[in-house]
Amino acid sequence: MSLTGTPFLYTLVVLCVVAVALPLALWSRVGGPRVVRGAARVLMVLFAQVTAVALVFTMVNNSNQLYDNWGDLLGTSDHVHEAADLGASGTGGISLEKLPRLRQTFKQAKGPGMRAEGGVLVTHLKGRVSGVHAEVNVWLPPQYHEPAYRNHRFPVVEVLPGYPGSSKAWYGTMDAPQQLAPLMRSGQIEPFIIVSPRTTLLPGKDTGCANIPGKVNADSWLSIDVPKMVRDNFRAQAAPDGWAVAGYSAGAHCAAKLAVAHPDRYRAAVSMSGYNDPAAVPQSLAGKSPALRAANNPYELLKDSRVPPRVALYLSGQPNDGYEAAMALKRIAKAPTSVNVVFVPTDAGGHTMALWKPQVVPAFRWLSEVMGDEHRTGTAPGTTPLAPSTAGSRHAELASGTASPADAARRP
Repeated sequence: MSLTGTPFLYTLVVLCVVAVALPLALWSRVGGPRVVRGAARVLMVLFAQVTAVALVFTMVNNSNQLYDNWGDLLGTSDHVHEAADLGASGTGGISLEKLPRLRQTFKQAKGPGMRAEGGVLVTHLKGRVSGVHAEVNVWLPPQYHEPAYRNHRFPVVEVLPGYPGSSKAWYGTMDAPQQLAPLMRSGQIEPFIIVSPRTTLLPGKDTGCANIPGKVNADSWLSIDVPKMVRDNFRAQAAPDGWAVAGYSAGAHCAAKLAVAHPDRYRAAVSMSGYNDPAAVPQSLAGKSPALRAANNPYELLKDSRVPPRVALYLSGQPNDGYEAAMALKRIAKAPTSVNVVFVPTDAGGHTMALWKPQVVPAFRWLSEVMGDEHRTGTAPGTTPLAPSTAGSRHAELASGTASPADAARRP
């Protein structure tokens, strides 16, 4: 029975009802010696507590899409088949241009939000560079199948969840297709392909989007294998100008790191409540040594870069939850690197989906400005013209788009 399926949820609801009914019906009817009666009553109480906790956990998990399946929850899912030393480039010397085209089979994805606005497609990708074998979800914008766009190549945003987190979260809990599709149709937002790969690759560990020989090549999975598969199977634009990466929490850290580390693969990044030092997450493999921390810290990468990367960063955060890290990047950024810091006040909510979901539309508006057709040359005809947006975004309206509370930003 699926961890996130309706049958499991309904089973727990029934068990909770039974757990309440049992003591009411049998408490005074339990027979036998005092020890037996006491043990029976204790078991009824424990049964009620266990079922109640299980139901609450399941509802929270389904709402926030933290664990996709029993393997993720129990720490038995391992999606790394090999983790060779791929070197500084993350390619292991493989000529990516010479790799044969990879044709994938896709099917309709299942779960909350996965059928909205045309539905999400899912495939199981065997990464030829990274050695990671895992699912990748793809949502196509409304224009993708329209005749006027048959020769059009679309920009792509790779979206990443936090840790723990499901590859379905951006489509389900974050409601990205439902929020963005109407604005794409009206021309207020660029029609992006939205791609969400699995990021929980090892049991009980946050891979921190890092390449760690002998452990995992998460960076190469996200920045090489997944983008190549998407370009091989869909009308996606070429890197870097046609590609961006976005995430929240641990996924926000990865988004900033991937963009700064690979300006040849990404043009822009969106980071919501992110951090720079991977050691901020105790389970992060990238935070286990000074060398790994430096190699996967976007602040250190940006500070030490001899040539500032041509990337645009959209960083949102609250005091003590992403804002200081964002300001640290803004202070050291030099052209052509651009950093837009969005201050989100504490009364907008905490480190939860309720804070990040309203930021989806403002973030994609910004991506449309940075990656829209007016910023590219040689774009195929059939592009939706952008129009000024008048849509609101609740909590995100409180985010000014500027970094005015500078006193709150003093830590890298």
